[in-house]
Amino acid sequence: MRNESIGVEPPLAAPTRRWLPPFARAGWQRFAEHEQAFGFGVVYLVWGSTYLAIRIAVESIPPFMLAAARSLAAGLILLGWARLRGATSATARDWQRATVAGLLMLAGGNGLVTWAETRVSSSLAALLIALVPSYVTLLDWARPGGKRPTRAAWIGVAVGLLGMLLLVRPPPGTIAAGHWEGVAALGAAGFCWALGSLYARYQPMHPSRAVAAGHQMIAGGAALTAVAAIQGELSAFDPSAVTPRSALALAYLTVFGSLLAFSVFSWLASVTTPARLSTTAYVNPLVAMLLGALVLGERLHALSFAGALLIVAAVALMTRATKDPRSTPPPAPRSPPASASD
Repeated sequence: MRNESIGVEPPLAAPTRRWLPPFARAGWQRFAEHEQAFGFGVVYLVWGSTYLAIRIAVESIPPFMLAAARSLAAGLILLGWARLRGATSATARDWQRATVAGLLMLAGGNGLVTWAETRVSSSLAALLIALVPSYVTLLDWARPGGKRPTRAAWIGVAVGLLGMLLLVRPPPGTIAAGHWEGVAALGAAGFCWALGSLYARYQPMHPSRAVAAGHQMIAGGAALTAVAAIQGELSAFDPSAVTPRSALALAYLTVFGSLLAFSVFSWLASVTTPARLSTTAYVNPLVAMLLGALVLGERLHALSFAGALLIVAAVALMTRATKDPRSTPPPAPRSPPASASD
């Protein structure tokens, strides 16, 4: 943990790989000095790009089917990998707690974000989900025995609210009804993700991160499959209508968004400081904005751009004002409690 009194973070030892032969360990140690920077680059780029990938995937894949498919596939792969590495079996209590967290974060969080991106831009989705730290702070205070937010945290909440009010104005020429439906879904998604993150934080999960995350993904994916069936997505789905770019986006979300980024983020959580890790909360939406503009031609008008800057500033305030390093979840509803990503 960082020294809160002077804001100085302790140096961290470079990770070792005991399975390497002795002659290769020195070279690995030199490489490991830059390994964290590479890891942060992966998380910044991949999780920032998941909003763009979702926007492309829902062009021809129904949203709840999309969210269900990536969650189930990633969850099964993670569980299989964990068992091959000797992870212990889960108890009924492990499954019960993981199911609650998965329903909140993946079914409620990821599912609603995916559905919302059929109505709003990927940039707007990323920026509104960036407000999740504000939800966490308020919900953590509201729980029995919760901690009162600091003055800086309250300022962050207020700045984020102002930024949201400027950001959610529908762009000229758009249909306001669809816009507001998407905005409401994103607000609910952020609330679900924050509540699920707090639940996972205070309830003991399976000791293996991969097993716990796999359970949550499978539970969330099963719930999303049921929602897709109720919405008629399964019966109306035509595989031949899926475009190649949507199929590639789904594969990217599963392999890179859920598996690679989760693994890298989990490793970073064990070797870096919480203060550095929290930077993902305000870098990812900036990456999403840039990619949305470059690939899809999304643009923010002047007031929305001002709102975006206020939200990023608010998240920076919130992450630095929070003394408990576990209180800031990932920036967007994306997988397990330690990761996020879309």
